[in-house]
Amino acid sequence: MMASIQQVVFPFIVCLLHGFLICQGAITGGMLYAKESESREVKELNGLWNFRADKSSARDEGFTQKWFMQSLAKTGAVIDMPVPCSYNDVTQDRTLRDFVGWAWYDKEFIAPNSWGSTLNRVFLRFESAHYNTVVWVNSKQVVTHEGGHLPFEAEVTSLLNYGQENRITVAVNNTLTPDTLPPGTVTHKSDTKRYPPGYYVQNLQMDFFNYAGIQRPVKLYTTPLVYIDDITINTTISGSTGIIDFSIAHISGAVNVTVELFDAANQLIAKYSGTKGKLTVKNAKFWWPYTMSDTPAYLYKMKVNVSSSGVHDIYRLPVGIRTVKTTDKQFLINGQPFYLHGVNKHEDADIRGKGLDLPLVIKDFSLLKWLGANGFRTSHYPYAEEIMDLCDKLGIVVIDESPGVGIKTLENFDNTSLAHHIEVMTEMWRRDKNRPSVVMWSVANEPNSKASVAGPYFKSVIGHVRSLDSTRPVTFVVGGGSQPTTDHAAQYVDVLCINTYYAWYSDPGHLEVITLQANNDLVEWHKEFNKPVIQSEYGADTIPGFHVDPPLMFTEEYQVEFLKNYHAAFDQLRKDFFVGELIWNFADFMTDQSVTRAVGNKKGVFTRQRQPKASAHLLRQRYQSLINDTLTNCNKHNNIVKSNTIL
Repeated sequence: MMASIQQVVFPFIVCLLHGFLICQGAITGGMLYAKESESREVKELNGLWNFRADKSSARDEGFTQKWFMQSLAKTGAVIDMPVPCSYNDVTQDRTLRDFVGWAWYDKEFIAPNSWGSTLNRVFLRFESAHYNTVVWVNSKQVVTHEGGHLPFEAEVTSLLNYGQENRITVAVNNTLTPDTLPPGTVTHKSDTKRYPPGYYVQNLQMDFFNYAGIQRPVKLYTTPLVYIDDITINTTISGSTGIIDFSIAHISGAVNVTVELFDAANQLIAKYSGTKGKLTVKNAKFWWPYTMSDTPAYLYKMKVNVSSSGVHDIYRLPVGIRTVKTTDKQFLINGQPFYLHGVNKHEDADIRGKGLDLPLVIKDFSLLKWLGANGFRTSHYPYAEEIMDLCDKLGIVVIDESPGVGIKTLENFDNTSLAHHIEVMTEMWRRDKNRPSVVMWSVANEPNSKASVAGPYFKSVIGHVRSLDSTRPVTFVVGGGSQPTTDHAAQYVDVLCINTYYAWYSDPGHLEVITLQANNDLVEWHKEFNKPVIQSEYGADTIPGFHVDPPLMFTEEYQVEFLKNYHAAFDQLRKDFFVGELIWNFADFMTDQSVTRAVGNKKGVFTRQRQPKASAHLLRQRYQSLINDTLTNCNKHNNIVKSNTIL
């Protein structure tokens, strides 16, 4: 890649030079999902957009030539680009697949005449764009955002031409620096005998491909002038009674607020007037993981109506009544022990990269139920809201993880990084705080927690999350190179999540050491910190169709024996402090190119095309057996669970 190193090392500098500052500041207001109601309309802007990558040497031509001032097609050659989708794998252009810098989109649309009423507000919402984004509407800058995987929006009421064509222009920069999440670096190759002038490379500190672009839906939505800005709920249980504490934030002066709660049959069961209060549900139906109840994932519907001078805004929010607590040896959902048997995933697929693809999402949930997985970790970033909705609906438990993967160097722990990390956690909490499926926050994956600076850094990040949410445990995921006696940050978590790869990255090929090492190390972690433990990653690369017996690394036989040896340790420990296991990985996924990656990471129990390897059948057998154990134990403890159908 060739560009001015100044522009690439500092991805914001192009904006600064030309008056476009990417700076979010303090986060205020809510981020309710855009959905229709009696008072709200939604217009999706998905489809084909005009696209061009700024391949100028300094990656700044789009700003210097002000591409946002006219149709992108008038600035040079454009191609069609689907939204939502990562742009990297759509074409045959290798330079676009590996592109680093500013990529530009635009799209024209008609704003309905009916939206032009003085009683309406109109918002433009992006569910996710990776990584730094600047947005213009009709050549006027409306919003900037730093970070991928989370939504951002801006009011555009006064900028739209109603009943006429309008244009949205978007510039997205995927450069990763020491202060982004995930972090990265850029290396400038100055030896002109080996590299062209201005040549540089983007160095990744995470083991997945740096897919980029507008990767989730783009929407316009309306609200009345008096509108509901945010809703926050917390649920508690007292015997058979469910209690829903709520707070409603609204935009306007004096208003009337009515909150109604309906059951799954749409029968009104509770009502309250006011912006803060409690809804009490006697003989409540609780939200359970699907492996713990014959009526899992029960969702009530909260209807909020804010009105002033005859103007109403109505928003409906699904509500699951459940509690989460931890002890030194247990993870409790609704007061009952919960054992997590699930997967780690990625938003990753052929062609669309990390772009939201609903058929693929439904296929993945079908496979999760086929396996008998009762949860997953959103490794290593927050997943699309459509995925989270399905977890709420189907009773799939979620460890909600931030993009804090690859925090390794001293620069990654500086005050700028800390401020951004806290900002990202606030955005995550703001989006997912009301979801019953989210049972734990994960602030990072495999940071360098052996470094002394990790202690105060993660004390601050975890403390901030707890200040936002006292109802869920908080963790970060410890890398395999850490030891309990030398870790400076694990003391601050509620649950110890440990990644190890015995007989793979350590003692490669020696399956016989797995059970011994896993047993001893997990015991040591619990002994040091007296907290429940989850094996948050374990796995072996497996190329489908490779068969050798006795097993050799990279064969399907090796992956099966690898898992069996880990499972032997888990079965010894889950009688005590061990509360969960998450295979790495659900499916094969793309990574940066390296000599250790044969067209991506092959640790999936499914291929990237979602076909099972031999290990998937082993895992299914295990997880279905664990479901039966759970049902037996629940019945012994007089839980509400009576039966369960195994698919």
